[in-house]
Amino acid sequence: MIDVSLLSKTCEIPGAPGYEDRIRNFVIEQVKDLVDEVTIDPMGNVLAVKKGSGDKKVMVAAHMDEIAFITKYIDDEGFIRFHTLGGFDPKTLTAQRVIVHGKEDVIGVMGCKPIHVMTQEERKKMVGITEYFVDTGLPAEKVKEIVEIGSPITRERSLIEMGDCVNSKSIDNRVSVYILIEALKELKNKEIPYDLVAAFTVQEEVGLRGAITSSSGVNPDFGIALDTTIAFDLPGAKPEEKITSLGSGAAIKILDGATICDHRMVSFLKKTANEHAIKWQPEILPAGGTDTAGLQRSSPGGSIAGAISIPTRNLHQVIEMAHKGDIRNCIDLLVAALLEIEDYDWSFK
Repeated sequence: MIDVSLLSKTCEIPGAPGYEDRIRNFVIEQVKDLVDEVTIDPMGNVLAVKKGSGDKKVMVAAHMDEIAFITKYIDDEGFIRFHTLGGFDPKTLTAQRVIVHGKEDVIGVMGCKPIHVMTQEERKKMVGITEYFVDTGLPAEKVKEIVEIGSPITRERSLIEMGDCVNSKSIDNRVSVYILIEALKELKNKEIPYDLVAAFTVQEEVGLRGAITSSSGVNPDFGIALDTTIAFDLPGAKPEEKITSLGSGAAIKILDGATICDHRMVSFLKKTANEHAIKWQPEILPAGGTDTAGLQRSSPGGSIAGAISIPTRNLHQVIEMAHKGDIRNCIDLLVAALLEIEDYDWSFK
């Protein structure tokens, strides 16, 4: 159904916002033989271009970066204090392993005040991000020799299969990187109606920055973002709170906190999914933004933009989970859409 081995590698490679070098090199290696040209723009976005038969451009964006941390202080005992790169749920960090990327990679553990010495008042409160530190188990002089202010820190977790699902760090958004690579494989020997720019973007988790710059340079006519979305299909969730559900198919975004998707793109993706019997579900995400916003309005005149989203549980936590069937549905929908985008009536009704 899906290539779990490739997905595992894609998820496990580190790539903090602004420090995407390793995942960028991996992506280039995967796509270089699938497209006509690959370039890296000044900000670090990978632009893989497959030439088509038409005179327009379709840009599909999947961000390479993952939520992470950056070293801001090392104390006299060698404990590392950090600043977040992207949004974290603090309650999930306690005693979790991380990798500090200094002159060499060093394993660390997220530490905070032990519950045994907390006051009753402290026990009632959630531990805040600023109360955590990274413990490498190394003496202070060794830590300061290897790690410096500005060294990025990522989560240390491998991908496992759980029933019909995959569970890993950085499902957000490496699952989309994987989907875009797989789509390029399936399109390799097929003619597409327009030039396809597969954009593997940087720094989405800190403000959609790569999508904004790359879109302004590409100036696409159509934009499709690939990203995860919340699956709140859990105990205690009211039906109206779920956003999406695992196993219910690819999510077609209607809006999120940064974008109202072009209703023509929404209709096109729904029509394409229905005609190809691809399982899908609608997505309205009340908060949070994706590269869709950058694609939609960062080029002169903007683009006709929307998004295909992957339902994900435990989003922005230490580990995240997606359904293998939903991932397959997203690949199928993206490929079908790219092959048929020319045939749709894009005029305003």
